[in-house]
Amino acid sequence: MNLQEYQSREFFKEFGIPVVEGAVASNREEALEIAKKIGLPVVLKAQVLVGGRGKAGGVKVAKTEEEVLKLADEILTMEIKGLKVKKLLVAKAVNILREFYVGFTVDRVSKRNVLIVSNAGGVDIEEVAKNTPEKIFKIYIDPIMGLFSYEAKKASQRLTEDMNIAPKIADIIEKLYKVYISLDGNLAEINPLAVVEGNNVLALDSKIVIDDNALFRHPELEALREPTEEEKLELEAKSKGFTYIKLNGNIGCLVNGAGLAMATMDLIKLFGGDPANFLDIGGSSSPEKVASAIEMITRDKNVKAILINIFGGITRCDDVA
Repeated sequence: MNLQEYQSREFFKEFGIPVVEGAVASNREEALEIAKKIGLPVVLKAQVLVGGRGKAGGVKVAKTEEEVLKLADEILTMEIKGLKVKKLLVAKAVNILREFYVGFTVDRVSKRNVLIVSNAGGVDIEEVAKNTPEKIFKIYIDPIMGLFSYEAKKASQRLTEDMNIAPKIADIIEKLYKVYISLDGNLAEINPLAVVEGNNVLALDSKIVIDDNALFRHPELEALREPTEEEKLELEAKSKGFTYIKLNGNIGCLVNGAGLAMATMDLIKLFGGDPANFLDIGGSSSPEKVASAIEMITRDKNVKAILINIFGGITRCDDVA
């Protein structure tokens, strides 16, 4: 479960991580009211659950009240990577002196949580890892003992030797770890973590991804879920007894069994096609379930044909037919 930036900010504040002043708005009037309250200039940031908002024009600086209204209108009518912008974060613009990256995630190879820091903040951390891996520093965390204070200090001192700043970064690292563990996160990151005037250190962006398998421990978080249109389809499919994941192709797939479904998609790709979805109707079926699955596939306007691949066994082929 991905949290919106404005939601992640609230958890950061709850755990004592300093964030830039700001609030979320749903329309131009609310955006202007927030801007007046925190003072100009402000940054307007589209709240959508995808990366690359800045490159898509979803992050703008407004220096006047007129610009706030104009840019808020522009952003709230945008669609970024297929997602409509319904809210925007209005945050105080600050003078950035230095930018860092700080994050916690799960390392699948070592089977441990890992702290990742970099002095190349403000850019895609995957690109940094690919192009300049020497700028990445990692600490693998003991699953029983957790993060030690000396590890947070070590990481902060890899980012800066300025002892007016390093202790503040170490403190934020420890607090971010508490956010990550307390929420059963798969990811908690600050990018960028910025040094601003007065040697203050602020989280200018916030991202939290929560492990769906742990949501039963956090029922209060379900209220924060803002499903995309694709996620709504997946939830609808689940309620009807099958699994559906939308893809970008034009050949719909209706298959029984996850393994056969993936093999079917591989074959489509092998012969030059492009699957429009993953759809597993499961080990048992009914005509109603199959009809619902086909109806869901045909909602995708890109679909030109549907390939049905049923392994006769537990699933009755006459039901599917």
